[in-house]
Amino acid sequence: MKKYLRHTFAFFLLMLFVIGSSLTANAEVTISSPSVILLESSTGKVIYELNSTERKSPASITKIMTLLLTFEAIGSGRADLTDDVITSEYASSMGGSQVFLAQGEVQSLDTMIKCIAVASGNDASVAVAEHIAGSEEAFVAKMNDKAKELGMMDTHFEDCCGLSNSDDHYTTAKDVAIMSRELITKYPEVTRYTTIWMEPITHVTPQGSSEFMLSSTNRLLKQYQWTTGLKTGSTDKAKYCLAATASKDGMDMIAVVMGAPDPKTRFSDAQTLLTHGYNVSRLFVEEENPNLPILSVEKGVAEQCALKILSPFRYVDTEGNDLNLIERKLELPEKLVAPITLHQPVGSMKYYLNGKYLGEAQVVSATEIEQAKYFDYLNKIFHELLL
Repeated sequence: MKKYLRHTFAFFLLMLFVIGSSLTANAEVTISSPSVILLESSTGKVIYELNSTERKSPASITKIMTLLLTFEAIGSGRADLTDDVITSEYASSMGGSQVFLAQGEVQSLDTMIKCIAVASGNDASVAVAEHIAGSEEAFVAKMNDKAKELGMMDTHFEDCCGLSNSDDHYTTAKDVAIMSRELITKYPEVTRYTTIWMEPITHVTPQGSSEFMLSSTNRLLKQYQWTTGLKTGSTDKAKYCLAATASKDGMDMIAVVMGAPDPKTRFSDAQTLLTHGYNVSRLFVEEENPNLPILSVEKGVAEQCALKILSPFRYVDTEGNDLNLIERKLELPEKLVAPITLHQPVGSMKYYLNGKYLGEAQVVSATEIEQAKYFDYLNKIFHELLL
């Protein structure tokens, strides 16, 4: 009887522990907004999500795609930060959030990006869209093409700034995270704009010049010290939205909040998500050359080829595992045959934790080796005879 009671009591304690752990885990994230997602940017690891594929009106977080296409145009040489952007009559007529650009007003593309990223200027967004694509309509077509390219399957844009109340202008928290990740990973310079709290611009028109103070719509810049951006949005249809980015301890987090009932909730929910992400996440980054061997080379001007990891492997753990226990499995051929180009794929480094496959990094040649010619063989024989 005593043995039975001991076993029963032990089982009872175990169940309390399991239930308590479950309640604690669930209590870690208390969210009021109907649709959210949290992910680590460099790996794309989703840490938390709630109704993340539910279609919502995005309001001004639409402008994340506008910024992405703008930086793509700059990166490809189709635009430059020093470009003069002329405000059309149509662009100047935009309502909602604006920086009050006058018809015919000229601002540099650099200033226009500030107007979009800091003050969420609808007029600036349309002016930039027209500058890059010729018209807002053509620019929006590019936005939708880019959405498809990124795999944003539940997204469709009707304008470049988010003013639309159309049911055909929609996205999801997951898709917003996808385009946010694309923007901040490929064009990290965007944070030079999205971290601005206040900055003046100068309106120059035929009537004279005046100063206008840009003020950030992202209150997390003052509320959460690791904030790096990214974009707010609100309309009656969308309610209150936010794509928030932060950087801490080598990890870049993206928290997306959609449909929050009020401004305070969107910021508090985003901060809750970001804090949770940094509390539960640990980052593993492989070094560029983790004692890789040197491979022999046939038919080359050199007999050996050094190797390197093309891109450091990164893994985010949210389960409290000991990342020192990560195991590596190197898969390489016995030898290489010239010619060998720089960064030519030759194998892979695979990573495992507790027997679970985590992913892999590509192993490439660290040097270029030309194929040996007849004279090279003669020269080699000659040097061997001398020795």
